[in-house]
Amino acid sequence: MTVPMPKQAAAADMDLLPGFEPQRLLRLVRETVTACELDLSGYTVMTEAASGAYAVTPIAAALAGAKKVIAVTRTTRYGHAADIEANTLMLAAMAGIQPGIISVVETKDKAALASADIVTNSGHVRPLDAESIGCLKPTAVVPLMFESWEIQAGRFDVDLAALQARGIATAGTNERHPNVDVFSYLGLMAVKSLLEAGIAPYRARIAVLCDNPFAEYLRRGLEGAGAIVSLAAEFETLREGPRPDVLLVSQRPCWKPVLTPEDALWLARNAPDTLVAQFWGDLDRPMLDTLGLRYWPRNAPSPGHMAVLPSAIGPEAIIRLQVGGLKVAQVLLKPLEQRTTADLEYVDAL
Repeated sequence: MTVPMPKQAAAADMDLLPGFEPQRLLRLVRETVTACELDLSGYTVMTEAASGAYAVTPIAAALAGAKKVIAVTRTTRYGHAADIEANTLMLAAMAGIQPGIISVVETKDKAALASADIVTNSGHVRPLDAESIGCLKPTAVVPLMFESWEIQAGRFDVDLAALQARGIATAGTNERHPNVDVFSYLGLMAVKSLLEAGIAPYRARIAVLCDNPFAEYLRRGLEGAGAIVSLAAEFETLREGPRPDVLLVSQRPCWKPVLTPEDALWLARNAPDTLVAQFWGDLDRPMLDTLGLRYWPRNAPSPGHMAVLPSAIGPEAIIRLQVGGLKVAQVLLKPLEQRTTADLEYVDAL
């Protein structure tokens, strides 16, 4: 669920919030590592060093016993590489991780790739293209930090064909596993977005347009906040119900606007006061402007990305996802005959 920050200072702002205080982050990481029985003893992990809640990934790997964690970083609009390195090493020291276990680097060089047993598809490690994959040893594994069905939305830069050709194991993460349970935060994320738009979900009529497994989690969260929710996978179905206060769009990205001109025109004619709230799936904002329709957020996320940050409601969902993805790596590294039923419940096979 990696999504772009809405503004450059967002990551720094989060670091100031009580929920993102280092001691709390470390407690949550330890609790999740324990719950998932994550054990990476003896392995070398290549992942990213990042800002905000994503700072926890190399820490989680090291706390799970990795002998070496290569944390790739770079300067982006979210933070300067030197600051990210300092923060990562500060967290490591606070966690009691031995100096030298985590090394923060700004280049994904061939030697580092060749040494890794686990390579995550995290932001600073991407793209995992054919050239990068060609450097990996055949026993390496690549856990994907999302569910496998999301591959169809093109939310990552991983050359699956190259991985298959090299015989390198890869799989998605079961985000609905009780010890991961990332999807249960989706409703809260939707509530957060609506509140930022100035709309209280309580008693609001919200039509959720969703063609994927997010649907029931969004419904549950919105109804928990008191909203009157209608749910459909196709826009035509929603035309039959009462005119909504909000049309919450959560469609799989298809590299074109998920609301067609006909859909938008129908809204403009029949429900012109409805707010089009983007959760997932790209919108044609100029078209909506032309028709006089309101939308949120005002600024578009990157194509194919969610418009609501999981970390906007706290670090929990990110921590659970990162640890869950590392757990998938642990399972993939086991011989097939040693993988238990409990192990396989973490894995979302491709």
